[in-house]
Amino acid sequence: MPGEVPARVPQAGQVVVAVEAAGVGLVDAFQRRGLFPGFDQPGFVPGAEVAGKVTRVGSEDAREWLGKHVFALVRTGGYAEEVVAEPAQLIPIPPGLSSVEAIALGINALVAQFSLLRAGLRAGERVLVRGAGGGIGMSVVQLAVSQGARVTAITTEARASSLAGLGIESVVDRQAASGLPGGFDVIVDPVAGPQLATFLQKLRPNGRYVLNGVAAGFPAPDFGTGFLTGFAHSPTLSLLSLDSIDPAEQSAVGQSLFELAVTRRLVPRVGKTFPLEQAAQAHAVLEEGQVTGKIVLLV
Repeated sequence: MPGEVPARVPQAGQVVVAVEAAGVGLVDAFQRRGLFPGFDQPGFVPGAEVAGKVTRVGSEDAREWLGKHVFALVRTGGYAEEVVAEPAQLIPIPPGLSSVEAIALGINALVAQFSLLRAGLRAGERVLVRGAGGGIGMSVVQLAVSQGARVTAITTEARASSLAGLGIESVVDRQAASGLPGGFDVIVDPVAGPQLATFLQKLRPNGRYVLNGVAAGFPAPDFGTGFLTGFAHSPTLSLLSLDSIDPAEQSAVGQSLFELAVTRRLVPRVGKTFPLEQAAQAHAVLEEGQVTGKIVLLV
């Protein structure tokens, strides 16, 4: 059973969200393993994203949120029955979208869309997506196709079927991807790992590479040496974290993504659900890397 903690008490301006669903992502696993400084203290509760109803507010200026169905990007503490959040962390969930579906989009879709915005994607450009069968990758694929890009997706053989019907130009098995010819305008990468330097070489002149995750671990310390050999081609390498993006901008983009989902122009993919008390099992399944779509805790 989950551990018991005192009832959440909102301070002035804050709200309490009764959690209906919480996301399980690699950021939670990394925090649990102590890979992020400051997140390994006794009593730490993982959970960066939740969805549910606002049940209490700390002051009158937050009363407009009372009773609202919301997604909250809380950073930590989401594996709980209630969380305290700032209004700036909330994104309204429109009618027609469930809490589970909102979580299936959530951080993954936000990272995907901001990555494409950072890349300045234009219709007709060739886009390579690493880890396309994962949560971020699948969102990148759908959004890039919807914006008129020609998408090549890299994934495992087991996950390839999940990408069928998404308008992808080609799907490449991960084991053969290092031999893929280059010439891509944009590469979006939530994987990193030791092959990062290889994929940096697959940009065309003036290409843009957006690194938004390290699912396969950090690259070799000298990966930048290979990147600099392409100096004459003026490549761009960007790192993308939601932590650097203004909350108001996150909210605006998040609302637009939820509206796309309501009209089925962006399809939430739920891989597997677990009750809250099985969070440990959910992490084990996540780290096996075999589930396609988002793992969600039900509260």
